[in-house]
Parts: sequence; C-alpha cells; structure tokens
Amino acid sequence: MSATQVAAPPPGGAATAPLLAVENIEVIYDQVILVLRGLSLEVPAGQIVALLGSNGAGKSTTLKAIAGLLPTEHGEVTDGAVRFDGADITRMDAAARVRHGIALVMEGRRVFEHLTVHENLVAGGYTRASRADFDRVYEFLPRLAALRSRVAGYLSGGEQQMLAIGRALMSEPRLLMLDEPSLGLAPRMVDEVFAFIQRLNAELGLTALLVEQNARRALAIAHRGYIMESGRIVLDGPAAELAENPDVKEFYLGLGEAGARKRYRDVKHYKRRKRWL
Repeated sequence: MSATQVAAPPPGGAATAPLLAVENIEVIYDQVILVLRGLSLEVPAGQIVALLGSNGAGKSTTLKAIAGLLPTEHGEVTDGAVRFDGADITRMDAAARVRHGIALVMEGRRVFEHLTVHENLVAGGYTRASRADFDRVYEFLPRLAALRSRVAGYLSGGEQQMLAIGRALMSEPRLLMLDEPSLGLAPRMVDEVFAFIQRLNAELGLTALLVEQNARRALAIAHRGYIMESGRIVLDGPAAELAENPDVKEFYLGLGEAGARKRYRDVKHYKRRKRWL
C-alpha cells in the first residue's frame, strides 16, 4: 500500500472496555452559553473513533472538555463526568491529563513558528522527553527528521500538521485527539495525514478520537463514529454502517439515493429541511 492510500480498518471483534468515557456532560461558556447538552460517547482502547458534525455543533468544545482546556476560554463542565481508564478526570487540570496520557492536536496546527522543528518536539515532550521519544517520532516521520533544523514557520501546511502530531506524540499519549487535521491541506497531503493516523493505530495500538468535517475520509479509517448536532449526539454506530446510512450520505457526504454526488445547493436545502433533533 502506498503512503497516500488509506485502507478501511478491519471489522470490529469483541466489545472492548472504553479507555475514554464521556458521560452526559453539559458545558457552559461565560456562565450562560450552553454548548454541550448531555453529551455521551465512548472511545474503546486501540480504536479510532470519528466525531462528525457541522460547524457549531460542539465538536471542538468536546475535545477541550476532555483535554481540560475549557477554563482558558471561560468554559466549564457543569454536569456529567469525563472518565479516562476508569478514573474521573472531570476536574483535573490540563497538565495532569497530559501526564495521564491524553494529547490534543488542536485545529489550525498551532506550531511554535519561531522555533525549529526539533525545538517544537522538545516543547511537546516537556513532561518526559528522552532520546527514545525523539527517535520514535523521527522514525515515523522521516520528513521531520530531514527538517529538524528548519524554523517551523517556514514549513508547508502539511509539514506543520505532521509536526503538530509529532509534538503530541512526544508525551507518549494513550489517547491522541485530533481537531480537523485535514483543514486547509492539499488532497495529497490529506491522504498522507489520514494514512499516518491509521498507521499509528495499527502499529502502535494508539487510540484516537478524530474530529473532522471530511466525513468520508474520517469514516474510512475509523472503527466507530458519532454524529453531533447542536451539542448532542444524534447518531452513532460502526463507521462502515454510518458511511452507508442514507441520512449520513445526504447530510454529510453529499450523495443522493443512487450514490451520485449532489449539488451544493441541493445539500444545503436538505440540511435546512431535515434535522435529527
């Protein structure tokens, strides 16, 4: 299989205990704006889970609630619980969650543009960096190894995305969360990013929670998927089944009943007409 090909994951076997369990959480910003409304989801150990939804559905807020970053944006979990490997981490600060094995690659890459590639990796491994961590990242991302002395601000968008993922891997996470990793990338680079995520899962057994608007690509590598609308989960199931669901095809994949791609105007009309809430 070439670096740009993304194969579908193997069919799921027996049920796996969740590494991450989000239990009926509510999130409020500025003590008044309710964004998540009783959201629940599970991420089994060793699987890729896709979280899909339109703009404003609450996907990024969900990742920030799991990563402990809500306080930086005047947000808080006001009800429910976030559990990681059985432990309640709802009130744990963000740095402690990193030490427990949770890493987030934020939307827009957000590399330290004034630092070199290697210095960015050093920043990512501030809790535990060792020579073996650098070697592992450079082995999986040889392009970064060749660019280790390059200032990050001069990298291409795809190279910056790979650097952002490599920086997250420096903390040796058990759960890697990615927020819109394909955003703003050329199609070939999108192929490489998704293939790399799948390789991390297949070769390292790394668990991943993937937020994406590119539903087709996300479902192609995921084992399971959740679909959000207005702060709630409205549909979930095995990724292969969601990819064949008529509502998902129309609402997110832009495909008509016969499998033909619909015009943007038709999809937009369908989104106004059909809601799952």
